[in-house]
Amino acid sequence: MKRIARIKEYLEQHDLDCALVYKPENRKYLSNFSGSSGYVLITKEEAIFATDFRYAEQAARECEGYTIKIIDNEYTITSLLNDLKLRRIGLEEDWATLSFNRSIIGSVPGAEVVFIEHVIKKMRMRKDEAELECIRRACRITDDAFTHILQIIRPGITEREISTEIQYFMKKQGAEATPDTFIIATGVRSSLPHGKATDKIVEMGDFVTMDIGCRYKGYWSDMTRTVVVGKASDEQRKIYGIVYEAQKMVNEALKPGMPGLEADMIAREYISEAGYGQEFGHGLGHGLGMEMHELPRLAQNEAGTIMLEPGMVVTNEPGIYIENFGGVRIEDDVVITGNGCEILCSSIKELIELD
Repeated sequence: MKRIARIKEYLEQHDLDCALVYKPENRKYLSNFSGSSGYVLITKEEAIFATDFRYAEQAARECEGYTIKIIDNEYTITSLLNDLKLRRIGLEEDWATLSFNRSIIGSVPGAEVVFIEHVIKKMRMRKDEAELECIRRACRITDDAFTHILQIIRPGITEREISTEIQYFMKKQGAEATPDTFIIATGVRSSLPHGKATDKIVEMGDFVTMDIGCRYKGYWSDMTRTVVVGKASDEQRKIYGIVYEAQKMVNEALKPGMPGLEADMIAREYISEAGYGQEFGHGLGHGLGMEMHELPRLAQNEAGTIMLEPGMVVTNEPGIYIENFGGVRIEDDVVITGNGCEILCSSIKELIELD
């Protein structure tokens, strides 16, 4: 109900008649609706959830504080907007399609569309305790999956088999979803920051980088670990140690009041001073919650200027990627607390060499 109240307050402040929300994550955040079709319509006077017949009963159970309206091919969402005489309409700029905007303007006489998604994005940055507990649970499933897969990785297994085994394990442990394919990159392919699992066979001496995570009750985890099959070479140990120290330095420094770009710079300067600045080409991290990538960012861009606040969850994932050799990434999920941070991933980060 507090979330509805905040949207109503925004409507008053910006002279809007309503907010019309249907991006799945935003819709669930505001209404708790877990189905696949429906609109959150918040006016200055009431909160309405509009959906079709298939979800009428589900919406009535899940959408506390909402009036449920049934729409169909004859009585559409624009019919509802017209009946309520709503003309100045807030929409999600990153989600509403051009055709949907046109349908609103064409079907609602005098309609004016104002983009408001940034408001909900900012609301979602700070997690309450119930949200944090879902993320913690997703992280525990991910930690358990990592422990499990270490017993299975061996020369001869394929990247795709590793990915499939982790997905199966996570779902048995209660995960409601996983990515279609994990980033599982081995050997020289581990230099690919987003190297999706292939049929490549794992060989002795390979780096195995595993970027894995799952969704639990609407909230994601996102963890990366890199291991070596067999004995690590001196160069593998060297770059692993640099990434390990950079990641550790950031975890120790993260705190409220720090802009994301400052956290990014801690890792970037350390890796650059070690001689591998050109091999760390992505941002240090991103926000995590109902989407695997959301605000804020730990990066040298505009989103990185956002000040970290208690309740924000971010990833810390420095890496070094050397073409025709391999790469290392280590990633934790971290929640900002009142005076520092809490690391949500408990999987070992020291270099693992698999016999």
